[in-house]
Amino acid sequence: MSAPNLKESVVPLRKQLKEEAKFAKKHGTKKSKNDCQTVDGWELTVGIEIHAQLNSARKLFSPATTSFNDEPNSHVALFDLSMPGSQPLFQKESLIPALRTALALNCDIQSVSRFDRKHYFWWDQPSGYQITQFYEPFATNGRLTLSVRDGIAAEDGEGVVVRIKQVQLEQDTAKTLAQTGNLHWLDFNRVGVPLVEIITEPDIHHPRTAAAFVRKIQLLLNNVDTCVSGMESGGLRADVNVSVRRTDEQFGTLGTRTEIKNLSTIKAVEDAIIAERDRQIRELETGGIIAGETRGWSLGSKETRRLRGKEGEVDYRYMPDPDIAPLVIGQDFVNHLRSSLAISPDTELDTLIDEYGLTPKDALSLIILDDGARVQYFYKVLDRIDNKIQAEDAGQGDLKLPDFKSYATLAANWIIHELGRLTTYKAGPLAAAELSFTDDGECTQVPGPELSQLLYRLSRKQITGKVAKELLLSLYLDELQGGVEEAIEANGLWFNEISDAEYRDLAEEAVEGEQKVLQEFVNYKKFPQGKLMYLVGKMMRLGPAERIDPVTAELVMRERVEALQQG
Repeated sequence: MSAPNLKESVVPLRKQLKEEAKFAKKHGTKKSKNDCQTVDGWELTVGIEIHAQLNSARKLFSPATTSFNDEPNSHVALFDLSMPGSQPLFQKESLIPALRTALALNCDIQSVSRFDRKHYFWWDQPSGYQITQFYEPFATNGRLTLSVRDGIAAEDGEGVVVRIKQVQLEQDTAKTLAQTGNLHWLDFNRVGVPLVEIITEPDIHHPRTAAAFVRKIQLLLNNVDTCVSGMESGGLRADVNVSVRRTDEQFGTLGTRTEIKNLSTIKAVEDAIIAERDRQIRELETGGIIAGETRGWSLGSKETRRLRGKEGEVDYRYMPDPDIAPLVIGQDFVNHLRSSLAISPDTELDTLIDEYGLTPKDALSLIILDDGARVQYFYKVLDRIDNKIQAEDAGQGDLKLPDFKSYATLAANWIIHELGRLTTYKAGPLAAAELSFTDDGECTQVPGPELSQLLYRLSRKQITGKVAKELLLSLYLDELQGGVEEAIEANGLWFNEISDAEYRDLAEEAVEGEQKVLQEFVNYKKFPQGKLMYLVGKMMRLGPAERIDPVTAELVMRERVEALQQG
């Protein structure tokens, strides 16, 4: 019996998509991105180039100020406009954030690197070439490890290592401002701003992992304070190189790649790769060929679009820049920057998860939100709560201290979720302003000392969760006179909890007449948590709601029903 023909057994992608669309329409379902990570019979390969504006006060080769919010064309030097006779003058301070980036990516720093001219003609590049480091970049051979908690595709298992081919310095271009009609204005404040370009090897094979890589790069750059702003603000842009090949050709060469330029959101990275992968597969399955070209992507699109033919090394006419001396970097300088590098995001995540008790999702949210300001706010609030608990309990003999993780997770939950709700419709029509944070990690709308006082009282069960939420909203709207403590005292908001005996009496009252429900707690295979919460709900309704702690009520009811198995 002959072996089956694998090529013939693979269903064409066009037919797959058509059948899936018909099924989704018939059953009212939509294919999720989790189901779009692979296509049977095909392998996707992705390489990524990330351009990030460096946190530097001066431009790369001129003393003009780097500014993004001032009047257009108000920070422009003669060299920025390529005026005759002007010469480039390397601004040394731009090297510091660039080196931090490379060190954070585990790169080898080159003691000598050089600048090249990349020639192309466009209105946003006044000199007709861009100064970059094509042949001899200042950093090479790096790597970035992605794990499950980074949000990689399930197909990548526990993790994937993405190799960094090189990291190079280069100039940004002018900013183009489209006007009505066929008219464009140019703002040369941005031209010459120092960029760092991070170029990966083609090690990524799933769209979601590519998006996770870009997200982690953004997090890492923010962590070491090297990037001016994130993707949403235009300070970081991603170009992705996409190619496909049949899985039975995986020992051959990679397929022809296309480049998708200037992706400005994490979502766009994943969506654009999926769309371009599917386009290439459809083209190949119908006997076509893939042209090496540059393509574009618009948010909300279903297809990438052709921009121009793909330029190569010859097209750009790379040549060493004769006006710029080699860049020499001393090892002592590199060692100093390495020793002063901020703690890595992975190490901080490990601490938040293992020592603070946070879930991986909450830990990552804390670090990402507000460019790292939210996690600094969390540390400050938690430190104040911890100090209050230690001070109050220090002189109370054998009184057991609350578990640190219990109020750490409480603080994290409120700082991520409850603060987040303040800016949504749930907080009412007055809650329209976004949260803002100072450089030292304080929230301007909800001061850290007040939130820590509120959460301290909540953790000690001296106020209820309902009262705490009302106080938080009042803080946000600046309606509290005198602060949290005075508001609780003045309005009689202290939690006067019922006694243990009263909890047990309520539990007995709640189970009366519930023989059918109680029977499910006798010989269960899986504990009936839903039935337990039903009985807890009865307890809450039967007793004085403002004096019952739901957590304590659940514990008491659990003891009551678990006794059924033993009796």
